[in-house]
Amino acid sequence: MSDMLHEYRTYRSAMNQKLLQDDNKIIKRIFNLDTNAYTVGALDVKTKELLGLVASAVLRCDDCVRYHLETAHKNGASKAEVMETLSIATLVGGTIVIPHLRRAYEFWEALENEKASGL
Repeated sequence: MSDMLHEYRTYRSAMNQKLLQDDNKIIKRIFNLDTNAYTVGALDVKTKELLGLVASAVLRCDDCVRYHLETAHKNGASKAEVMETLSIATLVGGTIVIPHLRRAYEFWEALENEKASGL
């Protein structure tokens, strides 16, 4: 596993656990709402993750971009679908999104490399 993937996953997991252990009702409800929003409904999960990817890129949240890239990857998104999604995000968000586009591309490559190596 690449250092980038390991660092992201480890940090996210540890901090989510700490946040939820703090037992703040509002934070728990937000986490629950977020989880439930991305389940199958009128739209399939992959489509919802790609929509989340656009919003995250436009809002310039690298952690969010990584989260949606990983979940879109797990739900069968192809590189072509991800690149088309990121192209829309860059169009909507403008050139200020380009640094996030670069990091998203790098993270997607790490996901693809991990899959190719069978991890």
